[in-house]
Amino acid sequence: MGIKVLSLFDGISCGQIALERADIKVDSYFASEIDKYSIEVTQKNYPNTIQLGDICEIKSEGLPKIDLLIGGSPCQGFSLAGKQLNFDDKRSKLFFEFVRLLRWLKPKYFLLENVNMRKEWQDIITKYIGVEPVKINSGDVSAQNRTRLYWTNIPIKEIDKNNIILKDILEENIEDKFFIKGDVIYDTPCFDLNKNNICNPIKDKSNKGWHFEQNVYTEDSKTRSLKAGGGSGNIPKILINGIIRKLTPLECERLQTLPNNYTANVSNSRRYMGIGNGWTVDVIAHIFKELKNTTAFD
Repeated sequence: MGIKVLSLFDGISCGQIALERADIKVDSYFASEIDKYSIEVTQKNYPNTIQLGDICEIKSEGLPKIDLLIGGSPCQGFSLAGKQLNFDDKRSKLFFEFVRLLRWLKPKYFLLENVNMRKEWQDIITKYIGVEPVKINSGDVSAQNRTRLYWTNIPIKEIDKNNIILKDILEENIEDKFFIKGDVIYDTPCFDLNKNNICNPIKDKSNKGWHFEQNVYTEDSKTRSLKAGGGSGNIPKILINGIIRKLTPLECERLQTLPNNYTANVSNSRRYMGIGNGWTVDVIAHIFKELKNTTAFD
């Protein structure tokens, strides 16, 4: 007999991959998501997912007893890299929908993920959720540094770290469209304090002048966190033999420890967006493995 799961802000359903990877048997998986492309990815990989639509429309009536409630509410209003609108941001207000369902459904276990944020906002979330968060950097298990906070009543053990770096996740035979046009002037990336970003100055072949190409990393490093959204400025780039290129969607999947080509049924821009909005699967699987030692299966 498996557990019954409700995933809020389900995205591309990284939670299901993590449960599978943690060897947790799932009886029913309910998902709340409104992005049609994310839903397409989920249903391709997990066709038995029960899609519930908008979180604001979900009522406790009609749902079975939920054993595990999970979700990563939209983070754009909290991110230290963003405008930091906090609880005034309409996306971050959706956190209170998670709280509403947590209180109504009273699941045995819950997990809420969000970005590293100012302590005053973190404390508000802690007050409503009732537990202190655990901070984990995805760099412990992947080739990206991605610090996240996890509020959960599942006991979390210290994570086993690995030494994965970018060269461990790179593809071969990259298509031309992923390469940045321009002549690289410096083979070693510099640090641009004004933009707070690793960058490399290049000159466009049309002689329009110099500019900094942001989010550029070397093979022997880890990227910064994948960002939400599919814009080219959010996609990490790598410098190899004096040439800069964007990471491919498959390489970004590997940054998030997703299965290869998990998102391949949608366009590249939608792939980047879904992956950036998702979870680092191996971090979540590490947390879920502790369910084996709980009463979730009683």
